[in-house]
Amino acid sequence: MDARAYERERKALHGVVSTAAVSRLLRLLLLAAIATIVFGGIAGGLLRVGIALPVDLGADWPLHAAQAHAALMIGGFLGTVIGIERAVALKHRAAFIAPVSSALGGLMLLVGRPGLGASLLVAAAICFIAINIEIVRRQSQPHTWLLLASAVAWFIGNLMFAFGLDGRSVMPWWFAFLIWTIAAERLEMTRLMRRRPAAGWLLLAIVVLMVLGSATSALQSGVGGIAYGIALVCLGAWLFVFDIARRTVLADGLTRYMAVCLLGGYAWLVVAGMAWVATAIGFAARDVALHALGLGFVVSMIMGHAPVILPAVARVKLQFGVWFYLPLAVLHLSLALRLGPGFADLVPRANGALLNAFAIAFFAATVVGSALAWRYTHRAPIAQRKLP
Repeated sequence: MDARAYERERKALHGVVSTAAVSRLLRLLLLAAIATIVFGGIAGGLLRVGIALPVDLGADWPLHAAQAHAALMIGGFLGTVIGIERAVALKHRAAFIAPVSSALGGLMLLVGRPGLGASLLVAAAICFIAINIEIVRRQSQPHTWLLLASAVAWFIGNLMFAFGLDGRSVMPWWFAFLIWTIAAERLEMTRLMRRRPAAGWLLLAIVVLMVLGSATSALQSGVGGIAYGIALVCLGAWLFVFDIARRTVLADGLTRYMAVCLLGGYAWLVVAGMAWVATAIGFAARDVALHALGLGFVVSMIMGHAPVILPAVARVKLQFGVWFYLPLAVLHLSLALRLGPGFADLVPRANGALLNAFAIAFFAATVVGSALAWRYTHRAPIAQRKLP
C-alpha cells in the first residue's frame, strides 16, 4: 500500500471512529436528559400529593416540576421515548430532531422556562407528524394512520399547552396521543389473528368519539368529559375482545408476562373511563381518571413492551425471568391503594403515590439487572468459543 492510499484509509477510519464517538456521546446525553425529566416528573407528582422530599428548600426546580408534572411525564418523557422508537424505525438521522426537541422542552420546563419548553414541545410534535407522514407513505395501513392521528393529537395538546389552556382542555389530547399510539401497536398485532370485519369500524368509531370528546372538553367540559370517558370504556372493551393478549396469556415466559401487563392495563383503562365520566358529572374522581389512565394503563403497557422494544431500539438484551412480575404487582397494588382508600383519604393517596414511584424505580432497576444478567449469562459461552 502506498503512502497516499494509507493516508486516505487512515483518515476514513478516523472519520468513522469520530462519528461513532459523537453518536455515542449524543445517545448518552439524550439518556441523561430522559432520566432527569423522569426524576423531575415523579418528584413533581409526589409534591403535588403532599409528600415532603429531601431536596434543597431554596431550589426552584421542585416547584417547576410540580407545576409541569403532566407535561414532563407525557411530553418530556413519553414523547421523547416514543419519538426515539419511531426515529429508529424510520432509520433517518433527521427523525431524531423530534425526540431531541421534546427532551430539551422537558428540561426547559424543569428549569423554569415554560414558554420555551412549550415551544420546543410544539416543534417536536410538528417534526413527529412529518415522521409519521413518511411512515404512512411507506406503509399505508390502518395502524400507521392511527399513529399519524396520535401525532396530530400530541400537536394539538402541545399547542393548547403553549397558549396556556387549562388541563381539562389539554389532557384529553395528550392522553389521546398515548392511547392511540398503544392502540395502533395492538391493532398491528391483530393481524396475527383472524380479524373480524366489524373490528376496524368499531375502533374508528371509538377514535372519532375520542376526538369529539377532546374537542368539546375545551368548550363544554361536562359533555366532552362524558363522551371521552365513554370512548375509553369502549376502547378497553375493544381491546379485551379483539387483542391477541387474551390468547397469549395462556402461553409461558415472556409472552404470558406481556399478556398479563396488557390485560391489567385494559382493566385500568375501563376504570379510567368510568372515572372520567364521573368527574364530568360532578364527582371528585379526577385523580382516579388521570392516574388509572396514566399509571394503570400507560405504565402497564410500558412494562409489558419494554422487554421487546429495548432490544430492538436500544440494542440492550434482557434476561427475562419471573422477577419482572414483582414491579408489575407493586404498581397495581399501589394504584389500588391510591385510587381505592385514597379516593376519600389523603394519607393512603399519598402512600399509594409514593409506592407508585417506587414501582417505576423498581422496574427500572429490574431492567438494568436483567441486562447485566444477560451479559453475564452469555459472556462465558462467548469466551469459550474464542479458546483455541
